[in-house]
Amino acid sequence: MMPPDLAEQIEHITRRESGQVLAALISQLGDFTLAEDALQDALVAALEHWPAAGVPPNPGGWLMTVARRNALDQVRRRQIWEAKQPLLQAEWMQEQAGGWAMTDDAIPD
Repeated sequence: MMPPDLAEQIEHITRRESGQVLAALISQLGDFTLAEDALQDALVAALEHWPAAGVPPNPGGWLMTVARRNALDQVRRRQIWEAKQPLLQAEWMQEQAGGWAMTDDAIPD
């Protein structure tokens, strides 16, 4: 369990820094929902890391860095997913056409 003074410090930092970090993320990303999600992930990371490592000297910068990295990871995952959709669609269509029809006998017990 986190010491009460550390919990209060993190709560204060969150209230003080969240608005600025969110505004900067929205400006950089152009996506409100993505910015909010990334900030929430960064706050969770802070709650996990700061009790052990201590609050960093620039907590707002730390939150911004972690949130931006989370957002970029989400964007990359989305781009990869969207790029693979035509391939998955083609595979599915071929399977539906009977290209890879398998029977129960095709797989031994």
